[in-house]
Amino acid sequence: MEKETDADIKTNQEQGQPTPDNGNQFSRSRRRFFKLLGGGIAVTFVLQDAFALLTDPENAAVLQQASPKKVGAWIHIGENDIITVYTGKVEVGQNIRTSLAQVVAEELHVPMASITMVMGDTDLTPYDAGTFGSRSTPSMGPQLRKAAATAHAMLLDMAAQQWKVNKSALRVADGKVINTKNNKSLSFGQITKGKQLLKEVSESTSLTPTEKWRVAGTSVPKVNGRELITGRHKFVSDLKQPGMLYGKVLRAPAFGASLATVDLSAAKAMPGVVVVHEDDFIGVAAPDAQTAAKAIEAIKVSWNNTEQPSRSNIFDYLKQHANDGRGGRGSSDKGDVKQGMAAAYKKLEATYNVDYIAHAPMEPRAAVAQWENDKLTVWTGTQRPFGVQDDLASKFNLSKEKVRVIMLDTGSAYGGKHSGEAAVEAARLAKVAQKPVKLTWTREEEFTWAYFRPAGVIEVSSGVKNDGTLISWEFHNYNSGPSGIRTPYEVPNQQIQYHPVESPLYQGSYRGLASTANIFALESQMDDLASLVSMDPLEFRLKNLQEPRLKAVFEAAAEGFGWGKTKPAPNHGYGIGGGTEKGGFTATCAEIAVDPGTGDVKVVRTTTAFECGAIINPEHLENQILGAIVQGLGGALFEAVDFENGKILNPHFAQYKVPRFKDTPVVEIIMLNRKDLPSAGAGEAPIVGIAPAIRNAIADATGVRLKTLPLVPDGLKANLGAP
Repeated sequence: MEKETDADIKTNQEQGQPTPDNGNQFSRSRRRFFKLLGGGIAVTFVLQDAFALLTDPENAAVLQQASPKKVGAWIHIGENDIITVYTGKVEVGQNIRTSLAQVVAEELHVPMASITMVMGDTDLTPYDAGTFGSRSTPSMGPQLRKAAATAHAMLLDMAAQQWKVNKSALRVADGKVINTKNNKSLSFGQITKGKQLLKEVSESTSLTPTEKWRVAGTSVPKVNGRELITGRHKFVSDLKQPGMLYGKVLRAPAFGASLATVDLSAAKAMPGVVVVHEDDFIGVAAPDAQTAAKAIEAIKVSWNNTEQPSRSNIFDYLKQHANDGRGGRGSSDKGDVKQGMAAAYKKLEATYNVDYIAHAPMEPRAAVAQWENDKLTVWTGTQRPFGVQDDLASKFNLSKEKVRVIMLDTGSAYGGKHSGEAAVEAARLAKVAQKPVKLTWTREEEFTWAYFRPAGVIEVSSGVKNDGTLISWEFHNYNSGPSGIRTPYEVPNQQIQYHPVESPLYQGSYRGLASTANIFALESQMDDLASLVSMDPLEFRLKNLQEPRLKAVFEAAAEGFGWGKTKPAPNHGYGIGGGTEKGGFTATCAEIAVDPGTGDVKVVRTTTAFECGAIINPEHLENQILGAIVQGLGGALFEAVDFENGKILNPHFAQYKVPRFKDTPVVEIIMLNRKDLPSAGAGEAPIVGIAPAIRNAIADATGVRLKTLPLVPDGLKANLGAP
């Protein structure tokens, strides 16, 4: 990349292009990037709640950031007709790179091949709170559609002026503006002539109706699919920089352990090894990964250990250490639950427990850090590049302009890569070593020091009238979180509370957040209530449900599964479960088989119906749903973090079981395409129905109503009395 001079900056100012001192928030790196693209057109507009984090459907914690003043933050059209789209959202396997490109291509009437996506680069893209909460499609999609639609209108205006004709005589197709009077055409690059066009986008910008979509709404292949399949795509762990060293960090033996004594002399004596000791941080950088590992092993260290909770007593611990207040986010009251319970025909109280589980990504955390002229550049896989930028700036007392975070397309996030631990560690090592440093976590580090889906205790008390109508609902969640905590069913008397707890293990976001736990408990309770009043589980749900979109997916899943048309075979059972989260609506039916001799449980088949508004890419949506179902199988059946006194006991795939091919049932997916509704995200909601559906199918087959996730880590031997 050629160096930009002061003369270049002056020329940019004369042409009206954005510079740091003319009110537009552009970095020097961005202007260099523009030069490579040959100048072009840029469109901007005011952001309005674009980066809302929906922690609850009704309680949105809106995160806002001042939008860039000028247009070039979003779309750039170069003289070479390359259309570059900028977004702070990132690709973590959910295929948002393709679907966002689709909506831009739709509004600009251009082929997909003409669009280049630049994502998650803090020097080049506008600020973004992060890729989480299934917000990329509902927030960034409309934002880029409006930018593209405005650019479309501007191109017509410019062409009309150039040809001295009425704009009504022009049309746009395949990246060109065509004069219908004489069939002459100009490409977008010929129209813009490499100039920046600065204009805001109004909220009244006309968008292509979904029923007229030609690119959006179709199964366009994954933009960089060939690179991923052939191995050309570079992940962070593939990156190399000249003179790069390899980092390694000394880890404590257990949570709660603190450093007592340390002797670094042996590691410091090793050729080419740099040792960093700052407070409780001890790490090394070496010419190769093997030497770095040997240097860590050579450090003599002792630890002070403190007693910590274990898996055997974690649920008691969470209940005993809960916040005594009225509850945290998501808590609500309606009616009078005591009066409701007093008037109930049947009552049911139950306690559900949910274990910690790991994200178990195939790609562990990794980062490459490089200091150059007091500026820090870090390549890392994270869902929050700007959040990691903030962390790095704070850690090293730098202005944010001195920190650049570049997010390469990364796989396996599932909510587990919000943080930037590897980025901070690599940067600490690189600062002392004065060379670039790559740090890649081991599988054991990923299973131990990355955060987990929270464990939880959920207590439910409910009452129902003799006609099967819910009358009272009391729901308390301890620790696992508020997402999905509110019942979608109609109940006149409700008390719902989330009680935060200071977790003894690291915990954080997971696919669907706490909705995987809350909806498991909610839908298990609904099934048991249906049994209590001798009603069909589907009939009972529909009787108490008014939300039409949730009713529609329950009915679609049941129809596809054949619910009520046949009875399960001996030792087989049918179950159903569903819910709503982040604007998605889902229902799953499952058939399971139990071996009465061994107690082994096999999921035979599942049918999942899913609706998230207008579908942008059907094939990739189906992949998202399938991935959620398979991941949900693990949490439902056997996934759990085992730990004792602060030490993780199953930190490898050899001990931590995730679904294998043999565990995968026949999966049927039914997608409801609501073209009349805005597109919602689909990365989270499809996971919530599988665990309760399996649990309820086990109850149907055996009469055993399990109340702990995972359901059958060791089968059903104890419950069935099998040897």
